[in-house]
Amino acid sequence: MNTKPAENFIFRQNRMMRLGHTTGTCAAAASKAAAIMLITQKTIGTVKIRVPKGTELLLNVEDPSFSGTEASCAVRKDGGDDADCTHGALIYAHVSFSDGGIKIDGGKGVGRVTKNGLDQPAGNAAINRVPREMIYDSVTEVCGTYGHRGGISVIISVPDGEELAKRTFNPRLGIVGGISIIGTSGIVEPMSEKAMIDTMRTEMSVRKAAGSRYFLIVPGNYGKDFISSKIDEDFSIKCSNFIGEALDSSVEYGAEGILLVGNIGKMVKIAGGIMNTHSKYADCRMEILAACALEAGLDTDALKKIMGAATTDDALDTIAASGKMKDVADILIKKIAFHMDSRVRGKIITGAIVFSSKHGELCRTGNADGLLKKSEGNA
Repeated sequence: MNTKPAENFIFRQNRMMRLGHTTGTCAAAASKAAAIMLITQKTIGTVKIRVPKGTELLLNVEDPSFSGTEASCAVRKDGGDDADCTHGALIYAHVSFSDGGIKIDGGKGVGRVTKNGLDQPAGNAAINRVPREMIYDSVTEVCGTYGHRGGISVIISVPDGEELAKRTFNPRLGIVGGISIIGTSGIVEPMSEKAMIDTMRTEMSVRKAAGSRYFLIVPGNYGKDFISSKIDEDFSIKCSNFIGEALDSSVEYGAEGILLVGNIGKMVKIAGGIMNTHSKYADCRMEILAACALEAGLDTDALKKIMGAATTDDALDTIAASGKMKDVADILIKKIAFHMDSRVRGKIITGAIVFSSKHGELCRTGNADGLLKKSEGNA
């Protein structure tokens, strides 16, 4: 059994990358250490904790202090080789004796939930279910080990949490005042696609709880910038490269329709049925554009230029010079619509808007205007 997180590694894209541990693991470990110090009235320098994934970690205890009625300490967040803005943050637990049971709440720097649809109900500290269970189990274990039969109150805090939260999705999700204490496995895995998909799904859950029936999906910042001049960009949900997961999740969350707005660089891949647009999975941008251009009647020389283009904008230059931009765009949007509809199996309405940073809007499905209005109005 490995007890040193720094020695845990995983292979990602043929590279050995170091694992880390979540804010939830830090909160539970700090709670356990503080409870030990409170009950034993002795300082400890390390604490062992088993995370939901099954690994046992030996973590350093920082800034320990205790008195006869309370104790506190911190455990430092380690993002491994997938460090985010919380990497290095100190997650504190302050414990004290209480009337009965184990009570868990958030203090300074831990966000407070203000909207429905999140892991915790509105009004609760943004300490997710699994970290709460880890904290509860860890403190219960300490009480059992040392024979304490009374209650324990646990307050989790993050001194820099309010500032760190500005660099997260929390403000958009209606979590105010700090970061969330999260983690389902207790371990941070480098380049976690699951974390990005979970973030997208959380936004959908919040939209649904607020009454939204239509989702506006953007793959990246280009999409947000494009629609910001038309509607409030806060209505958009970012899906990154995960087009297929965005469509699947929209169906799962009961949306009636979605509008996908994106740059040609990603959107052209959808016309070929590619539902994860990261280049490590597939490219075919020029091949798809060339196929659309062939169908539109461009000559062999133009097709060769498209196939040899370095970027989609370069390829569009060739198409524009042929005078058949609209013809190609019309063919492209029909293919995009076909594959989006096929993915959702007709269960919801799908629409799309495709644009180029250089050439502006290229095409949109016939229902795009209505979907855009409904997405903004949460109709």
